[in-house]
Amino acid sequence: MSEHILEVKDLKQYFPVSTGWFKKTPLKAVDGVSFTIDKGETLGLVGESGCGKTTVGRTILHLYTPTSGDVIYDGTKITPHNIEHYRKDMQIVFQDPYSSLNPRMTVADIVGEPLDIHHLCKNSHERAERISELLTLVGLNSDHARRYAHEFSGGQRQRIGIARALAVSPKFIVCDEPVSALDVSIQAQIINTFEELQQKLGIAYLFIAHDLLVVQHISRRIAVMYLGRIVEIADSDELITHPIHPYTQSLISAILVPDPDTARTRHRIPLEGDVPSPMNMPTGCAFRTRCRYCTEKCKHERPELREVAPGHSIACWNV
Repeated sequence: MSEHILEVKDLKQYFPVSTGWFKKTPLKAVDGVSFTIDKGETLGLVGESGCGKTTVGRTILHLYTPTSGDVIYDGTKITPHNIEHYRKDMQIVFQDPYSSLNPRMTVADIVGEPLDIHHLCKNSHERAERISELLTLVGLNSDHARRYAHEFSGGQRQRIGIARALAVSPKFIVCDEPVSALDVSIQAQIINTFEELQQKLGIAYLFIAHDLLVVQHISRRIAVMYLGRIVEIADSDELITHPIHPYTQSLISAILVPDPDTARTRHRIPLEGDVPSPMNMPTGCAFRTRCRYCTEKCKHERPELREVAPGHSIACWNV
């Protein structure tokens, strides 16, 4: 068996957009993404809004059928024909706890639905015990099972979403910005819940987020996306302390520092211009229109990810 629980190879996800009479233009949401995740590992995925992070997560799970590329789970290539067999092993926690839970269903029905779909419980008593066990696992009271989602706070709703994902005992979970809709104190609780579950159950995560400090805390490695492509990937501490790609450097420089003296002396690296449209991608390097180091080569040739140090890869011609 492979030591990687997940391998993504040259994954592409294009959406056809109508641009005139009988004319469609591909919107390149994900454009050739490759990475691996080891068993029990957390890979953080960061980038600006609209860069394709969520699309990567959903395409891996075949919620969107990939345009091209391979998703290999535990040594087996995932296809539309065998994905149903792997639904139990791969789950997702959605971004918005306010819209991802059915308001007409009780918590017991929400958490129990995956158990029913996959026929994991022999009778109603076993089902009720499993639901109670899952709620306790994520820090909720088993008495909450009879209540509805609207009766809970945002943090509690996200815990219900996590319990639903855990119901089928997955080995890999896509965490799609699971704390972005929550306040800071609740974010810390949810992050701690994810870490505790990983230690207990050995689950691997693809953790998608905007907040680099949150991602650094929970992830072993971090991948940085820009306009549908990964531009840098490295160990989390290495990426934060020694960013190499100009885009990563700009993101790191924007992190807020709680020390006023340090904040005054930090050098902010602003980005110039606007993000190009994924329907009209620049030739060569996608970042060249906003890069202060752009050369003629950048305008004509697309850089591929290459390793510049052990475990540290970037897609840039000027390094």
